Amino acid sequence: MARIIFRTIEELTNWSNNLDAEINFVPTMGNLHKGHEKLIEAANNQKNGYTLVSIFVNPLQFDCKEDLKNYPKTTDDDQSIAFQSGADAIFIPKAKDLFPANYLQYHTIKASVELNSTLCGLNRVGHFDGVCTVVYRLLKLVNPKYLFLGEKDWQQLLIVRNMIKEMKLDIKIKSISTLRDHDGVPLSSRNSLLKKSERAKLIFFSKKLKEAKEIFEKGKSLDLNKLIKQIELKDIKIEYLKVVDAFSLKEKITSEKISMLAGAIKCGHTRLIDHVFLMKNKPIIAIDGPAGSGKSTVTKLIARKLKLLYLDTGAMYRAVSWYLIKNDINYSSKDDLSKGLKNISIIFKSDTDDNQAVLINDIDVTKAIRAQEINSLVSKIASIDEVRAFLVNEQRKLGKKGGLVAEGRDIGTTVFPDAALKIYLTASINERAKRRKLELEHNGYDNLDFSIIREQIKQRDHNDMNRTNSPLKKAKDAISIESDGLSVQEIVEKIVDIYNDKIPKDIQN
Repeated sequence: MARIIFRTIEELTNWSNNLDAEINFVPTMGNLHKGHEKLIEAANNQKNGYTLVSIFVNPLQFDCKEDLKNYPKTTDDDQSIAFQSGADAIFIPKAKDLFPANYLQYHTIKASVELNSTLCGLNRVGHFDGVCTVVYRLLKLVNPKYLFLGEKDWQQLLIVRNMIKEMKLDIKIKSISTLRDHDGVPLSSRNSLLKKSERAKLIFFSKKLKEAKEIFEKGKSLDLNKLIKQIELKDIKIEYLKVVDAFSLKEKITSEKISMLAGAIKCGHTRLIDHVFLMKNKPIIAIDGPAGSGKSTVTKLIARKLKLLYLDTGAMYRAVSWYLIKNDINYSSKDDLSKGLKNISIIFKSDTDDNQAVLINDIDVTKAIRAQEINSLVSKIASIDEVRAFLVNEQRKLGKKGGLVAEGRDIGTTVFPDAALKIYLTASINERAKRRKLELEHNGYDNLDFSIIREQIKQRDHNDMNRTNSPLKKAKDAISIESDGLSVQEIVEKIVDIYNDKIPKDIQN
């Protein structure tokens, strides 16, 4: 496809109406740097789509005319950078075309009051309204499938995401992590305005934020007042420096979830922002749901796609059940059960193809624990308080550092109640029975009665949901996914999209 530059809405519309694929859209205000290059490259790597970059210095988001006048304008260089980074087309509109007479009187889009009432929104009145208005206008003109934004402007990203939801636009946001220069400062078009002494102040500011993040990750509390004094001693004017919830942007000091230390400073006449995300452990994805809902298959694929550890808690309960039966241990006797549990060691081993084997006391029981005999007993054994206490403790040990995806029936409610993402995956009983039958047949079991399998799953649901210790239930903050009619890949993509919305790329990396 020939590289094209559009300067009018008519040219853009004629092009987009004749495309045979979706549009991946990267809106910019020009003066492109490596951060923009990464955004364009990410858009270009999207399958079956054309990459469109817009270059437009939006006057609506400048609260100072002098700031607008001084904003770097490097259109010729920007075109070269955009095409070299993978853009198929560039849209360079004029303000009078984007906002014709009386347009703003009827079509100004207001930013979320909650998200706009803190951080940059406090001192930049009307700024995010201007962002929402121009982005909405561009999105309606371009009608992309994906919108690519950088996490460097995190508050802006949240506000645009909220605007897309409120305006019911069928557009997904894909983000990239904050890119930093060799000296640690976040890449920004405004950096080119800094004198050497002013950049030194920005370097110090970014360094202190990074140090604060490292202190937090070591389990120590942040002394925000001390941090502010250290920064002000370098003659740096702080507009704000706050610890906030990463998504509501409400102020808080510590959090078991994701917080953000965010600040804005003035270096000379240039206003600059930076932030770091604060999280004690790497993210955990907890996937709960009834038997046969597809948790194991989906969880394995998500772990592989997101490069997380896979914790198959269901296999752990099956392994314990297998061990108790194999060794004729009377699990109705607390003494016999306690002695038996003390001698159990469960580990997971993955081969080069990411296939995971389950070993109990160095015996590979991967296939054995899927037998019908185990299916009929595992729910009963899993409901025993001593067994659950033993395995919950083992699971928490494995999840201490985070960075894993786990599936089971009480992962989000009991094992990892502070998981960054909780999914409740379910399906109808008929659908689950059908899946279980196919799984057993794949493992070599013949002459299976569908009605018996269906009844077993129904009984297991009853047992799991009505046990006194950690019953199966949807966590209050879990997201439900009904998997009937969805392929495994569709379920995986849905959960990965949710994960990318809830977990900043800086946390994922």
